Amino acid sequence: MKMAVVCSWLNQYGGAERVLEVIHGMYAEAPIYTSIYWPDALPAAYRGWDIRTSFMNRLPFVHKRHQVFLLLYPFAFQSFDFSGYDLVLSITSAFGHGILAGPNSRHICYCLTPARFLWDYDTYVAREGLGRLTRRLVPLFLHSLQRWDRQAAQRVDEFVAISEVVRKRIRQHYQRDAEVIYPPVDVQKLPLSTDRGDYYLIVSRLVPYKRIDLAVRAFNDLGLPLVIIGDGRDRASLEAMARPNVRFLGRLSDEETGKYMAGCRGFVFPGEEDFGIAPLEAQAVGRPVIAFAGGGALETVVDGETGVFFHEVTPGSLADAVRRMESWLDHYHPPALREHAMRFDRAAFEPRFAAFVQSKCELARPHKEQ
Repeated sequence: MKMAVVCSWLNQYGGAERVLEVIHGMYAEAPIYTSIYWPDALPAAYRGWDIRTSFMNRLPFVHKRHQVFLLLYPFAFQSFDFSGYDLVLSITSAFGHGILAGPNSRHICYCLTPARFLWDYDTYVAREGLGRLTRRLVPLFLHSLQRWDRQAAQRVDEFVAISEVVRKRIRQHYQRDAEVIYPPVDVQKLPLSTDRGDYYLIVSRLVPYKRIDLAVRAFNDLGLPLVIIGDGRDRASLEAMARPNVRFLGRLSDEETGKYMAGCRGFVFPGEEDFGIAPLEAQAVGRPVIAFAGGGALETVVDGETGVFFHEVTPGSLADAVRRMESWLDHYHPPALREHAMRFDRAAFEPRFAAFVQSKCELARPHKEQ
């Protein structure tokens, strides 16, 4: 079976790229097609992969300002030739599912989410701080992009969602059903720790929708130590609002991050995510999680057992959750937290995902209308 993998873009490192790494390990001979690729933003191992980019990769400033080229992505993904492949597997949160698979090939989409900026535009722009000109221009094309996105989704043979919340969005926006297969977490590579420190921890890209600002304001009021690992365009503004008890360490290696994870008091997850790998990594080392009660956290954190939820998008609500955790901290048992995380381990993901792919490829190949 000749196979290709598609992803939206490769110009930043986060949860989507961790999923891609696991799937690349499963299907190492499959080339990876993507709109843009910036090697400097990704682990060195990627440079040994067979990564094939679209015409967009030659555009000036595209690696750091890829949002500006929004209208070109449909053309970029439709420009690839997949006629020689039996299977195309897209791993995407935007545009990647819009490829044109060959007439005798099967297209499986592992959907991270239908694009937030298309289907939840008002919330997206409220947090992204877009300029006045962009705010005026994007709505002119929004309905056209939504129409293309919905039509592209009908060319997909099988959808797989990373969580129940994403499955519901796929049904809502695309009128398609999906099977849920949770993303892989390398639980067995993370040693269990019983050495609880005095600080709380965040590991995240510092971008608006992650809502790190809520945590900074909450811990400003609490006065408790908070360590933030990660980088992004919000870092300067977050540092400006933070008091001395909040420390920013920037981007660290996996080994260094693991040490901070193992020694923290609890892990803070303030944004509403489609899934969220980092909270499960925290539970894998035996640390409870403080999370917003929405999105994927509802499926990965058990309130009162492996963590604490806060229900309002305010610093005060998050601070109250921290106080609840402080009063209950001795009741969180690291081995129990790790046992919960094992449900999402890579060893559980790989055979289930491979079996799904194999079962769908054994079906008669459809004749596609392009």
